[in-house]
Amino acid sequence: MTITKVLIKTLVLIISLSCLSLYSQSHQKTNISIQENQFYINGELTYKGRFWKDNKIEGLLMNSRMVQGIFDDLNPDTVGNFDYPDTQKWDADRNTNEFVAAMEDWYQHGLLAFSLNLQGGSPLGYGNKNWVNSTFDGKGNLRPAYIKRLVRILDKADELGMVVILGYFYFGQDQYLENEQAVLNATDNITHWILEQGYQNILIEINNECNGPYDHTILTQPRVHELIQRVKKMSNEKLLVTTSYGGGVIPQENVLQVSDYILIHGNGVHEPSGITEMVRRTKNVKGFANQPILFNEDDHFDFDAENYNFKAAIESYASWGYFDYRMNGEKFEDGFQSVPVDWSINSSRKKAFFKKLKEITGY
Repeated sequence: MTITKVLIKTLVLIISLSCLSLYSQSHQKTNISIQENQFYINGELTYKGRFWKDNKIEGLLMNSRMVQGIFDDLNPDTVGNFDYPDTQKWDADRNTNEFVAAMEDWYQHGLLAFSLNLQGGSPLGYGNKNWVNSTFDGKGNLRPAYIKRLVRILDKADELGMVVILGYFYFGQDQYLENEQAVLNATDNITHWILEQGYQNILIEINNECNGPYDHTILTQPRVHELIQRVKKMSNEKLLVTTSYGGGVIPQENVLQVSDYILIHGNGVHEPSGITEMVRRTKNVKGFANQPILFNEDDHFDFDAENYNFKAAIESYASWGYFDYRMNGEKFEDGFQSVPVDWSINSSRKKAFFKKLKEITGY
């Protein structure tokens, strides 16, 4: 081998090692951690030193339900339901591009986290019918197009210092996984992928509302703790994991005993006092060990009222999550869940939430 060839091979090796080093560090800018009942980003309390109306805000994680960030419909018979009004066609890449473009504005208003689901949520706000939207194929393998879109969101969140509450499964889509082994395959494949990529700004939500109508029993309330434990073991406790419950439902002991944090929903809880009671009752369940309590779905607003759900959560030292969908007769810009989504802050409800969020967090 000539000296020139040796030099070229050595140079290629050096460049390759440098690229690997850069890549391994590329997803390590933002780190989420928990100490007792408080959240930390990069080792510092969230909203550090912040109080609002004598309520402690530091250590909380204000969030919004943005589960359709990587949405697509693989069913040609239903995809037409989601056409953009200006182009009269659906475009999954446009959806993700516009999501990413809006994230910095959310962050500048004090939003430190958002929920994203690998199987989305109902694209009509509530209810499901025939569409196919899943990062997993029938056997639990990862679909590359979904992962490509997911990377764009996770990378932008990492860059901004935001946290992604990443849901694996949704009861409107789990039926397309062939069997329980496919559920296990999906769980293992996405968990391995997260670990391989080095993301540290993710909180895992095994599934949205484990008390919902899931087809696979391992995703239901009596057994979902098995998947929580599986992910924690696979990650050697590096990933923070839990599941969520439907509106007004109190978590059960089997989940609380193995969860790093606790997710509850305020849908259907029409009085702020009900939010207070949910937090109180959750703390009284056997297995509660002072984990942080976080609402990551609540479709109640009235942010200018004397009392409202967001305020009641804060008064109980629980993080709160905004859930907004396009209601009957509303326009394209309304809602963050109904597809197609306008991800910008330009409807009256969105403006009211982000204005209140900015006031509360001091951003």
